[in-house]
Amino acid sequence: MAGTRSAVSDVSAEGKTTGGLLAKTSEAVRAFAAAVRPLSHPKALEFAFRSYFAYIAAHPDDVKKPLLYFVDYGLSSTEPRGYVFDMKALTILEGPFTVAHGRGSSQTQYGIPTRFSNAFGSAATSLGLYLAENAYQFRGHTGGRTYSALGLRLKGVSGNFNDNALARGVVAHGSPYVTADRAGRSEGCPAMEQDRARRGMVFLFAPDQEWMADDPWVVAGAE
Repeated sequence: MAGTRSAVSDVSAEGKTTGGLLAKTSEAVRAFAAAVRPLSHPKALEFAFRSYFAYIAAHPDDVKKPLLYFVDYGLSSTEPRGYVFDMKALTILEGPFTVAHGRGSSQTQYGIPTRFSNAFGSAATSLGLYLAENAYQFRGHTGGRTYSALGLRLKGVSGNFNDNALARGVVAHGSPYVTADRAGRSEGCPAMEQDRARRGMVFLFAPDQEWMADDPWVVAGAE
């Protein structure tokens, strides 16, 4: 994660102060806190918004649209746990809605994921911050049938927590196994109902102690 940590450090080095990051994060938390409930951890939104603003400060040309797709994987797959935030207007564009987690992250079809991995072949969800890259026509299989949906390839930017995402084929995409009241399991993708995928950034949260302590964007400006 050396390169990522260097980029995080450059936020302060370039004069984009920790104070400015904290002020933007606090403003966003105040704007959304009352509407985004329940949450699995009291700092879930703080971590998401701090990561988003820290990345924008370090890489201002990378993000073309001020959108953040947020998922709280500390909640069950039978609960709505996804949102799309407009981070410029500080409004909720969509949500809450159900979102799938990887089949390698839980032993049962439905429930709360407890295992997260960046490893190839794990079929698990990877936590952290992602940049949504090019859109394309995603094709998947479920129940012996083929389906197609809008897909967004995800580039993991949280170091070794999710930097294999592109190579693993992790995609934000619509899926017929995700309905309004429950989400089936994916191969590691944050799959959602059809036609919800949007460009911007993605933040996949869970109250995982190791990840919360070491993700470079989560800890940016926290000292």
